[in-house]
Amino acid sequence: MENKLNSYNPETFELLGSVDITNTNEIDKIVEKSKQAQTKWAKLSVDERISYLQKAGEVLNRRSQELAKLLSQEMGKDFNRATGEVIGCANDIIYKANEVKNAIKTQVFDRHGVKTELQYNALGVCAVISPWNYPMAMAHWVIIPALVAGNSVVYKPSEETPLIAKEYVEIFQSVLPKDVLQVVFGAEDQGKALVKSNVNLITFTGSKDVGKNIMKNASDGLKRLILELGGKDPLIVLNDANIDRAARFAVASSFENAGQMCTSSERIYVSKEIEEQFIQRVITYAKNYQVGSWNHPDTDIGPIINENQRTIIRKHIKDAIEKGATHHLGDINRNDSFIEPTVLSNVKDDMLVFKEETFGPVVAISSFETINEVIKRANSSDYALGASIFGRKDVDIVATELDAGMLGINQGNGSIGDTPWVGAKQSGFGYHGSADGHRQFTQPKVVTRRNR
Repeated sequence: MENKLNSYNPETFELLGSVDITNTNEIDKIVEKSKQAQTKWAKLSVDERISYLQKAGEVLNRRSQELAKLLSQEMGKDFNRATGEVIGCANDIIYKANEVKNAIKTQVFDRHGVKTELQYNALGVCAVISPWNYPMAMAHWVIIPALVAGNSVVYKPSEETPLIAKEYVEIFQSVLPKDVLQVVFGAEDQGKALVKSNVNLITFTGSKDVGKNIMKNASDGLKRLILELGGKDPLIVLNDANIDRAARFAVASSFENAGQMCTSSERIYVSKEIEEQFIQRVITYAKNYQVGSWNHPDTDIGPIINENQRTIIRKHIKDAIEKGATHHLGDINRNDSFIEPTVLSNVKDDMLVFKEETFGPVVAISSFETINEVIKRANSSDYALGASIFGRKDVDIVATELDAGMLGINQGNGSIGDTPWVGAKQSGFGYHGSADGHRQFTQPKVVTRRNR
C-alpha cells in the first residue's frame, strides 16, 4: 500500500508535498488515545479550554500570509480569498467559543422546593470529516464548538488538501494538551474506519451518497450525526425584481470559489416577462470575471480542484447544449485546469445542470410563467440547502412555499445573528451554529433534587 498521500497544485499539477497515510489498523488506537485525553480535557472549565484555543488563534493570525499561500496553492482559490479564510478562522475563535459557552451553560429551574438543573456535558470523541472547497473553514466551524464543549476531536481532512490541514492541526497541537486534537490522513478507507471506530459523534460535509453510507455505518453504535450533504440552490427572479441587482447576485453566487460552494445558485428561474433583460445583464457581468492563478491580482475564478470535477462540469455543460440550451459564454473546449465562466439559458429541468450538483462556474437560467409553476420546479430537487428570491409583491408567498433550510430575499441566504447553517430534505441532518447547534456537541443531563 502506498504510504504517502501526495498533494498537487490543481493548476500546474506540480507536487506540493506529502503526508503519511494513516494505517487503518491504527485508527482504533488513535480514538482510544483521544478518549483518554478527553476525560482530562472535559474536567477543565470552559474558560480554561477557551484560553488554549485563543493561543492557537494568535498563531493562526501571525502565520496568516504563509498559510494563505499554502491554501491557495493546494486548493486553487486566489490569495485574497484564502487570506480571508485563514484570518476569519483566527478571529472567529473567541467569538464562536463564547457563543458555545453561553449555549452550554447549565440552566436552573427552582419551584416549590424542587430544583432542576439542565446540564450540557461533553459527549466524548468527535470525528470531523471535512471537504476541500473551504479546507480550513469547514473543519474549523465544527472543531471549535466540539473542543469548547469538552470533547476531543479526531479530524480527517479531504485527501485533496492534506497540507493545509496538517499545518492547522499542528498549530492547535502546539498549544493543546496531548491527543485532544488528532488527525487521520487518507481517503475512503480511512474515513470508513473512523466512522466504524468508537467515536461518539460524526460530523461530515460532502456528498449525499457518502452521507447516507456514513449514516448506515454509524447505525450499529447509534452514533450522533451532523451531516451537510450539498445543495442545488434555486434563485427565483420575479417579474418585479430589481433586474440589475438580481443579475449581479446570480453571477457572483454562481462563480464564487469557482462555483465550488454548496450554496452556489445552481438553478436560476427568471420570469418570462424579464428573461431577455436579465440574460443580457448576466452576460455583461459574467464577462468581467477572469480565470487565473492564485497569485494573479485580477483572478476571480481559480482552477477546478481535480480532473474528476472538471469532467463533471464539462459533462453538465455539454449535456445542456446538446439538449437545446443556449450557450452564451465560456469556451467549452478549453482543455486545462480551468472552466471558463459559463452562461446558459433556455435550460430545462431534465438537463444534468438542473438535476445534479454541478459545483462549477456556471450560470444556468430557465424561465417560468407562473408562481405556482416556479415553486413546484424549485421544490422538485432532493436538495434543499439554501434559496434566494428577488422581487417585491409576491416574495413572501414564494418564501413560505419554498423548501430550503436557509432563504434570502433580495440577497443571498447569509444571515445575521447566531443562527444555524441548516439544510432541509436531503441537504442535511443536524446543523452548524446557533445555541441549538452548539448543543449537538453535548449530552443533556437533567438533575432534579428536592430541598430538605
